[in-house]
Amino acid sequence: MQSTKQSHRPHGLKVVAIGGGTGLSTLLSGLKEFVGDSNNGAVYVDDLSAIVAVTDDGGSSGRLRTERQILPPGDIRNCMVALSEDSLLLSKLFRHRFSGDVGLGGHNFGNLFLAALTEITGDFAEAVRLSSEILASKGRIFPATTADVHIVAELEDGTDAHGETRISKAGPKIKRVRLEPSDCDPIPEAIDAIRSAGVITVGPGSLFTSILPPLLVKGVPEAIAESRAVKIFVNNLMTQPGETDGFSLARHLDVIREYAPAINFDFLLVNNRPISDRQRELYEFEGAEQIGVHGAIQDVVRIEGTAVIYDNFLDGGDKVRHHPWRLARAILACAASPRNVHPGDAHAVARRAEIQ
Repeated sequence: MQSTKQSHRPHGLKVVAIGGGTGLSTLLSGLKEFVGDSNNGAVYVDDLSAIVAVTDDGGSSGRLRTERQILPPGDIRNCMVALSEDSLLLSKLFRHRFSGDVGLGGHNFGNLFLAALTEITGDFAEAVRLSSEILASKGRIFPATTADVHIVAELEDGTDAHGETRISKAGPKIKRVRLEPSDCDPIPEAIDAIRSAGVITVGPGSLFTSILPPLLVKGVPEAIAESRAVKIFVNNLMTQPGETDGFSLARHLDVIREYAPAINFDFLLVNNRPISDRQRELYEFEGAEQIGVHGAIQDVVRIEGTAVIYDNFLDGGDKVRHHPWRLARAILACAASPRNVHPGDAHAVARRAEIQ
């Protein structure tokens, strides 16, 4: 039976979001809208933190990691921009990518800025903090670890795939993933944020290369499991070609449980809106398919003690993305729910979010 959750006021929530990639920055951009805004007494966030994967080895981040021996800044830079309340020009500057393929070509200005601040301060985490201040970020951003870690996948044939770029193409062959070095430590501020959180979210994001890496850092899954926060898993919208081909919603959760068996999610957010025919054609060409729309409730009803919030979380546009504001609103609705989930509720958990 899960431990009794702490009682939450319907306002002033402390939220910790864990993950990486586009999924985490999308979620943060939605949660940002509720930071420090009581909205006439409704739920709001008075403390927002992100714990971000630092295992990227591709693109500008990978080049800086190799050439400057710093942690990959890309995912963290995206989170800083997502949380920024500063001028549009400053955010645009941090997103700017130089043209060409030599010298500065392909580099992102925000990545270079973080690299420069890291050299000046001698501390990547401090560089992140200072950059966030410059962008007037409405939240704190912590790298999952400041150790120079890489993700490695042991494949079914006994060989290893080193690095996020290679792992993203090895999906069905992955037997197990690990961090090297495996004894990397989190920064204390990240653990403190988890311990004091009222809400902890995991996902959305690439399963093996964005969601799992922070959970593989020593002490992080234990802190999440021990926290009395409401724990929420945000289901991915699509499978990822080469990484999670054919994975169902339940399979995603099974993988997380394999690496962090002590973490029990109180709520599971599942999109119920089918993507457009045009989107389906584009993504099928890439080898991706939608997760969870058909039979999602049956897929997860066996998960004891988890309430399924089944609603329209799909954004517009050609790319399949979560709608930031709807997603954030559903998370706050979960946090404000007075219910305590017990294992016996397993067959009565499917319902729509009361977020209108």
